Amino acid sequence: MQPPARIMNGNSMTDLPQIINWRRLDGNITTSGQPTEDQLGDIKSLGVTHIINLGPHHNKGALNDEAASVAALGMEYVYIPVMFQTPTDADFDAFCAALDRLSDTKIHVHCIYNARVTAFFYRYAKEGRGMPVADAFAIMDGIWRPGQDWAAFIGEDSALGQLNRYAGDDYVAENSS
Repeated sequence: MQPPARIMNGNSMTDLPQIINWRRLDGNITTSGQPTEDQLGDIKSLGVTHIINLGPHHNKGALNDEAASVAALGMEYVYIPVMFQTPTDADFDAFCAALDRLSDTKIHVHCIYNARVTAFFYRYAKEGRGMPVADAFAIMDGIWRPGQDWAAFIGEDSALGQLNRYAGDDYVAENSS
């Protein structure tokens, strides 16, 4: 049995902690790892009108036809398949363009584990967009600490050459969200 949605900060916005690595960035943007078909319906019930997926469809755990599932729920689907080993500036540009286009809507951004997504939002914040950099880092750090190609992608030179590390597996997050 899934836990019930919970009310955050005493307001009417609910969250869905049963979805892997669920995070709320603000009143309009939520993120997570891969939702199930049923969880897409739960996301829709929050008033979300757009789903942005950064996880390639061939990844383990991806839905068979997420675009059709999202469309059947009456939401718009934006697909930006980011190869985990090689995130690109073109991927980031597409992500920024989607966020700009959807700035006044409720959106949910996901990938398979919420690693790609949190790194993208961290880089976005470092460019002076969205939330404060420290907040974006804390959200990302609550899920993972990028190394390898991701360190270069997000501009963290101190992590170049290190392995990607995951909260609860390789380290205890200092600022888990």
